[in-house]
Amino acid sequence: MAGRRRLLPCVGLGLLAVLCWVWVSFASLSGDQLHLEVLDVADLGAFQPQSALSDLEFASVASYRGPGNSDRRSNRELPILLWWSGGLFPHFPGDTERIDCATSSCLVTSNRKVQRYKRTASIIFYGTDFRAYEAPLPRLRHQTWALFHEESPMNNYILSHGPGIRLFNYTATFRRESDYPLTLQWLPSLEYLLEPVAVSLEEKNRLRREGLAPVLYMQSHCDVPSDRDRYVHELMKYIEVDSYGKCLNNRPLPEHLEDTATATGEEPGFMNFVARYKFHLALENGICPDYITEKLWRPLHQGCVPVYRGSPVVADWMPNDHSVVIIDDFPSPKALADFLKRLDENDDEYVRYLEFKNPKRITNTRLLEGLETREWGVNDMSKPNYLNGFECYVCDQENARLAAERAYRKNPKRNQPLQPKLASNSHMGCPLPSPGYRDVKDLPADDGWLQIWPQDYWQSLDQAEGLESLIRHNESDPSLLWKHIQSIAVSRARGKH
Repeated sequence: MAGRRRLLPCVGLGLLAVLCWVWVSFASLSGDQLHLEVLDVADLGAFQPQSALSDLEFASVASYRGPGNSDRRSNRELPILLWWSGGLFPHFPGDTERIDCATSSCLVTSNRKVQRYKRTASIIFYGTDFRAYEAPLPRLRHQTWALFHEESPMNNYILSHGPGIRLFNYTATFRRESDYPLTLQWLPSLEYLLEPVAVSLEEKNRLRREGLAPVLYMQSHCDVPSDRDRYVHELMKYIEVDSYGKCLNNRPLPEHLEDTATATGEEPGFMNFVARYKFHLALENGICPDYITEKLWRPLHQGCVPVYRGSPVVADWMPNDHSVVIIDDFPSPKALADFLKRLDENDDEYVRYLEFKNPKRITNTRLLEGLETREWGVNDMSKPNYLNGFECYVCDQENARLAAERAYRKNPKRNQPLQPKLASNSHMGCPLPSPGYRDVKDLPADDGWLQIWPQDYWQSLDQAEGLESLIRHNESDPSLLWKHIQSIAVSRARGKH
């Protein structure tokens, strides 16, 4: 806990564009004014806001219902889901829509003025933007909280601590244990993996003879929790690596590829350039079970061999047991370099890593079933994107919960209310960042990585515990967070926490 000394800002990454297709359907609201019931005075003092939505107009859109949806309620009867994060509302135009999901319907909105209405059943948060000091307080007894977080654990370590993740009732994260798993979000399809090898082994060997390094490293996001540059720097002592980007750069990119958008969009010129390399160093920016990004899937798609560090259980999702070189299987960077050199010099051993390009050699049933059964798609017009899919998951869950509560109130002897769902640490639960190479005790006190990420991790726990305390004390002012954090620190120092 020595790292708990000063508060550092969390690092955020932008949400990738995923709104290419809308799973849910919309129905026109123009002829049916929304009727919003405020909380009883007994529930929330004298707070009686005016309706935030009743005067809005909505464009007419086509109506479609989910396969099991027979919900004929009017808009004034539907529960409301509030998207809390500014700038993230997976509908257009406007800020409110009706969604007709698999079994039920809801109204969804990004208008925060409805936060304290009785009909606002759930608040959906985007994990990267979730801040303890901006939480919607007081937390109302009739509302659930839902978390959508598909991005790196480094964006918000509050969610990796028990007190933080337990604030949520529903989750969609990269962890397979979450309610709506997004583990394979970066893998568009099985066909993506089966694409023919982009550059033949013969051509790769020719390029090697002409002086191309066997290993590619391309990163411009340096100083991350996984401390990947420290490991790669050590590896480069034992094997030739062509490093592009801003991190450990030793090669200039061709001028036409200097725009990083070429990498994000898999522009053909960029893809052809990197496909020349036999091995791609694929080190994630954060270490967490099931956090797997395009850094792994892209070289597999191209027919290059990924040299991977990231999810410690990545083998669970690989096409077979011989398609990726896992860094943590080797005792040292030198041992890894020696292994890569042997593969570079032995064509028969190298091509074994590409056998999965034959569909018969994809033997991992977990991967096949995961792709087959996921209800959301990536660039797939026949399926919802995962934002709208999770939104509908929450809608159906909330309608089931509310129906059970009504049945219980009507006849408590015959019916039982649904027990509230609560997220557990397995829904995120990423570990304390550790050095990319060597032990933390071997780092000098002024090491830049040491001064940032371990402290950020533990200070995020302080904020999670502080927010939990705010909610427990029914506080309505999130700015009191720092007072509660201080109180917890004093109690802990006295051995009472």
